Amino acid sequence: MTSEQATETTQAKYPDPGYAWYVVVILTIAYVFSFLDRQILSLLVEPIRADLGISDTQMSLLQGLAFAIFYTLLGIPIGRLADKRSRCGIIAVGITIWCLMTAACGLAKNFVQLFIARVGIGVGEATLNPSAYSLISDYFPRKSRARPLSFYNMGVSLGAGIAMVLGGQIIAWAFSQPPLTLPFVGKLFQWQIVFLLVGLPGLFVAVLMITVREPKRQDKISLDGTIEDVIPIRKVVQFLWERRSTYLTLFVGMSVVTIIGYGYFSWIPAMFIRTWGWSISQIAFAYGVVILIFGPLGVNLGGWLADRWYKKGRRAAHMRVTLIGALIMVPSSILAPLMPTPELAVLMLAPSTIGGAIPTATAGAALMMIVPNQMRAQTTAIYYFVINVLGLTIGPLAIALMTDYAFQDESMLRYSISIVSGCAGVAALGFLVANIKHYRASVIEADAWSN
Repeated sequence: MTSEQATETTQAKYPDPGYAWYVVVILTIAYVFSFLDRQILSLLVEPIRADLGISDTQMSLLQGLAFAIFYTLLGIPIGRLADKRSRCGIIAVGITIWCLMTAACGLAKNFVQLFIARVGIGVGEATLNPSAYSLISDYFPRKSRARPLSFYNMGVSLGAGIAMVLGGQIIAWAFSQPPLTLPFVGKLFQWQIVFLLVGLPGLFVAVLMITVREPKRQDKISLDGTIEDVIPIRKVVQFLWERRSTYLTLFVGMSVVTIIGYGYFSWIPAMFIRTWGWSISQIAFAYGVVILIFGPLGVNLGGWLADRWYKKGRRAAHMRVTLIGALIMVPSSILAPLMPTPELAVLMLAPSTIGGAIPTATAGAALMMIVPNQMRAQTTAIYYFVINVLGLTIGPLAIALMTDYAFQDESMLRYSISIVSGCAGVAALGFLVANIKHYRASVIEADAWSN
């Protein structure tokens, strides 16, 4: 068989590219809404602290731990379910849950109730990434998989950016309105109205999932002489552990990158408010525009470069691009909070954002290049379990603890952000550099599955 015939045969196994990209767009819209619902809290730090009388540490628990508890724990069983059941149905149910729980944040009257509602958001959002990564990998062949996966990961930037820009406008409008009183609920703070307005529209995306078809599952392998439709979690863990040099350095390296990302998403708005006296709407618009421009630029640039290098025979292309992104992200993330003026700080947020967006996109694509079909969703769930246990909990919490207990001065938040970013950045670069040679060997092994 000629190389042209082999290419045609490979392409014939996959759905129509036009429809495949339609699915990617729908999944990306879902990711946008998930991040919008998740990140709107970061703009409401100051009014929630004032109205509920809570500390920075408690706010960090709402932003990190509350969301991460079931977002991480449920990811693995949901991933197993996605490896054998309808991924589209799982996502639709998850969207419905997280939208309703975002709206429930608007009904919370104290820290405990808000904490429980944030837990519910994590439960719903745990369904998305394992199912979406598995779906997209079955819609596109290996040589062109990085771009659609990177496009999907653009949902992080778009969701966070829209949360800032649109969220800032919604907040400005809500805080200009008189108090709202609902039957059986009573009087609502203005920040509670914001959660109601942000949460419910996402239910439309759950309806859109009806238009997404389940593709044929590709690239199945045999672990013990037979090809199983679903590989038990015991064998998944065994498969990953046998290749731990690759997976541990990838998972832990990206975990530390995520510490910086979630630390920034959680505390940058509050830093501008405390350090330079900006209003919520000012920093929401400025940071939101930066994320909306440079986030999508980073994910698409990273996906394009990874596919291009891989087609040229560079087997570690995806992780090399991931490392490049981290090298851009780390120094700029350390410097941005230390800038002497808010304008220079906003300017420094641009390389931090584009650098952070690249590994967010390409590391997930890198993972899909080395995982067999029958364990893609489960492995993705384990991946997100590891990176979010560290990123979602340590990122916001480490910064808050340093501000509350080391500096004991909320105006020192900028230095807490810079110190945590520096420590995490050094660790991230070390793990990602160590990963390259091991990842190359895993890609060579995986290339044989589709031949």
